[in-house]
Amino acid sequence: MIDSQPEPTLPSPASGLGLGIDAGGTETRWALAAPGGAIVAEGRVAGLSALQMGTPQGRDAVRATFAQLAADALVHGVPSRVEAGLTGFGGDSELLQRWLAEELHLDPQAIHFCSDMEIAYRASFAPGEGYLVYAGTGSMGAFVDADGQFHRAGGRGVVLDDGGGGFWIAKEALRHIWRQEDERPGRWTQSPLAQAVFDYVGGADWACSRQFIYGQERGAVGKLALAVAACAGRDPVAAEILRAAGRELARLALALTGRFGPRPVAVSGRAAELHPLIVDTMRASLPGIALTQAPGHAHHAAARMALASDPLNPMTPP
Repeated sequence: MIDSQPEPTLPSPASGLGLGIDAGGTETRWALAAPGGAIVAEGRVAGLSALQMGTPQGRDAVRATFAQLAADALVHGVPSRVEAGLTGFGGDSELLQRWLAEELHLDPQAIHFCSDMEIAYRASFAPGEGYLVYAGTGSMGAFVDADGQFHRAGGRGVVLDDGGGGFWIAKEALRHIWRQEDERPGRWTQSPLAQAVFDYVGGADWACSRQFIYGQERGAVGKLALAVAACAGRDPVAAEILRAAGRELARLALALTGRFGPRPVAVSGRAAELHPLIVDTMRASLPGIALTQAPGHAHHAAARMALASDPLNPMTPP
């Protein structure tokens, strides 16, 4: 006789929960907010980018990440609304909404996608209050004016610019190392930076560096910035790369200040947190401007924005 197994059941819907998603190239963070705004659960899964939608492999990766995120979040309850910020997002969200809705068992209209910068801004400022400089895998300056209009500086992608972000730091380190090798092969053995970088990428042969920077998603490349920051205390080249990153991030704030007038500046993102040299240099490059380092809680802000968008559970968004 075959024992019958009970059918798996979904968690009971938790009335009024808002799910916030902050999807970046390195990782994706999510949070569930209860009515009133308290965060009741959060977690992280693999990185996501709207740019992945351009290839079959990328689309498969997006769907797999959505599935993992939904499985993790549904343990805590079924959200009623979702606010998702996605790096590289250009406005086309119909397929993304449908995929995520299938995993969460929601109506696609209950899910709203936007740029990850929009939710990151709301984690630091109300509209019109200040400027956000975000440094993750890439970099960007953002301002949401009093009318809710979004304005940007930078954020053109790692191939073109994104100075000061993790990918840029990784690229600058590899560029310096290989220029030194062009002039004096084997010089890497005397460089703490080169030793740390080659250990990270898997070897000192050019083939290892080539495969690392050209054969992976940009978020994976950006993680090399961790190795650069780790040796900044004993390698002056690594330290100067981080100072240069700070100057690049300050440039974004100055661009917005020149366009819209002086306001406080917040800097956020995992690349900005790599080493104090980055923010210290940024602050020195912004004389007379108040600069704060904001905690990376954009997924919390997104969860509360989801609550605010629910007509049955109105609250003031962050």
